[in-house]
Amino acid sequence: MEVSIWGCALIVIAAFVTDIRTMKVPNWLTVTAMISGFCFHMVTEGLHGLAFSAKGFAAGFGLLLLMHMIGAVGAGDVKLFGGIGAWLGTLLTVQCLVYSVFCAGFIGVIILLWRRETLKRLRMVVSSLAGVFILRSLQSLNVGKEQQLRFPFMLAVVPGYIFACIYTLS
Repeated sequence: MEVSIWGCALIVIAAFVTDIRTMKVPNWLTVTAMISGFCFHMVTEGLHGLAFSAKGFAAGFGLLLLMHMIGAVGAGDVKLFGGIGAWLGTLLTVQCLVYSVFCAGFIGVIILLWRRETLKRLRMVVSSLAGVFILRSLQSLNVGKEQQLRFPFMLAVVPGYIFACIYTLS
């Protein structure tokens, strides 16, 4: 398990660098992550390893696809978590995702406080929720792309990955 953690760490570091520079995770990196994860586990554990990678891939890809559908992450992050899942399996991938989401929330709050936008955004949330209850329509929950707080998700994935690995190895 430790070898797969270090192998996946190389992928996560490369994704971090490219996401910080370009706000994108390139396909060559995500495909490399997926193929290398499948190959590593197939070679080391045979068909059991292939099943381990396939379940991890499905968990990572599927959960991030749901997040992508609501506009929380980009398509590169979805494919990257498929690769992370192929390396780490289901349990560690889900733990990494949960820690990453917590870190993203923390980073988002820090950014809002730094920009002094907290009260403005809280008013928008309250008015959106009021619109749902008064108008009985979910349309008021739609926030325009220009109003969304955006930052590279890898800023949250790296500490999330570290927390998940520390938890697993301890």
